[in-house]
Amino acid sequence: MGVLPDWMIERDVKIEPFAPQQHRPGVISYGVTSYGYDVRVDRHFKVFTNVWGITVDPKHFDPKSFVDVEGDFCLIPPNSFALAETVEYLEIPRDILCVCVGKSTYARCGIIVNVTPLEPEWRGRITIEISNTTPLPAKIYAGEGIAQILFLTAQAVCRTSYADKKGKYQDQSGLTLPFVPGADPGRGNNSGLPDRT
Repeated sequence: MGVLPDWMIERDVKIEPFAPQQHRPGVISYGVTSYGYDVRVDRHFKVFTNVWGITVDPKHFDPKSFVDVEGDFCLIPPNSFALAETVEYLEIPRDILCVCVGKSTYARCGIIVNVTPLEPEWRGRITIEISNTTPLPAKIYAGEGIAQILFLTAQAVCRTSYADKKGKYQDQSGLTLPFVPGADPGRGNNSGLPDRT
């Protein structure tokens, strides 16, 4: 297993729009790097709110847990998080697995980026989670770098890819909230309190 260098990323991975690495004064860096690709965050954010006091349940996630924000930047409240998606659309080859790591500029401000691995033959714009671990509001700049993707080549091609198993987040359109196919909608409630019916 190896890590793809810049020229192989440009040759073997579909990234649209593809940005070459270049010096951009006053901008958090993005584009191809020596052994990765720095993706940008788009202008649409879903900022987590606890105003409704709803239980966070991955099987029955309530969309009211987020407030939609669109703009050149987003303020994430203290000790909270936001969902966003990348400007870039990616198509991962069948023999490559991707891991995502945060950028040091944000990490040094207490802002953590989390993305699960991009599996072989996954396609789409990446939904990313941006956590503000500080006791102050944190500013995230749209159109600028937010995370780096590393492309790991496998020793052999996998038997079953994400496309083969028809992964639930394949070709997602827009910011996709968590869901579990087949989860019983009648089980539990989102308040965290006993049902009174």
